[in-house]
Amino acid sequence: MALNSINTNTGAMIALQNLNATSAELMTVQQRINTGKKVGNAKDNGAIWAMAKNQSTTANSLNAVKDSLQRGQSTIDVALAAGDTVTELLGKMKEKALAASDTSLNTASFNALVSDFTSLRDQITKAVTNAKFNGVSIADGSTTKLTFLANSDGTGFTVTAKTLSLVGLGLAAGSTFATAAAAKTMITTVTNAIGTATNKLASLGTSSTGLDTHLTFVGKLQDSLEAGVGNLVDADLAKESARLQSLQTKQQLGIQALSIANQSSSSILSLFRSA
Repeated sequence: MALNSINTNTGAMIALQNLNATSAELMTVQQRINTGKKVGNAKDNGAIWAMAKNQSTTANSLNAVKDSLQRGQSTIDVALAAGDTVTELLGKMKEKALAASDTSLNTASFNALVSDFTSLRDQITKAVTNAKFNGVSIADGSTTKLTFLANSDGTGFTVTAKTLSLVGLGLAAGSTFATAAAAKTMITTVTNAIGTATNKLASLGTSSTGLDTHLTFVGKLQDSLEAGVGNLVDADLAKESARLQSLQTKQQLGIQALSIANQSSSSILSLFRSA
């Protein structure tokens, strides 16, 4: 049997406890709706928060990896562009040497071909010298290899340099010819240089494809990590919205229950009223 007392209102105490619990739940739901997260800090769920934070850090660090790989792509692209120019110039040099090997030419025509050959040769040097991206080249012989970032642990993706200079293609820096016979020999030399250049460009193309593939993978990996973090900490807003309405109704009922409980003490006064 309940105790009728003006000192202790048990019903009001229980109603207040329930109302406080409902208000606390309501505050949590409102915070989730405001932030869009069910785990916003370590207080919400320490283990999940730590896991999500580590994965988020890894995902963010992959931005540096993507930057490095894109820099590698650009470096190779510049070298490939130079290589295309070099092979085109070598083809023209071969034409000049072939034309100069004709013994029926007069001296003026022969000398003009020699001049053209020399000019084309020098253009190769200029093209290779300027084949730099961000001050770095894998075509001029200044380095043997470059290493770009491959993952968040700092593991490298190595690209082997391919020297496209005259010496790197088997041509002397001052390659030329002074006679028709020497021009005929030069045909073979330049043909070999073209073969060397195309092989080196093919290798660079393979490296470029490798960078492209790995860059695509890193992008997908980053997306997967970010999606995983979202699964760990993001709130289901549809679910939280429904819960919000439920708690708001529960809060209103709690306030009403507390009001009823507080009125119980006034009923005790009726016991002392005269008939």
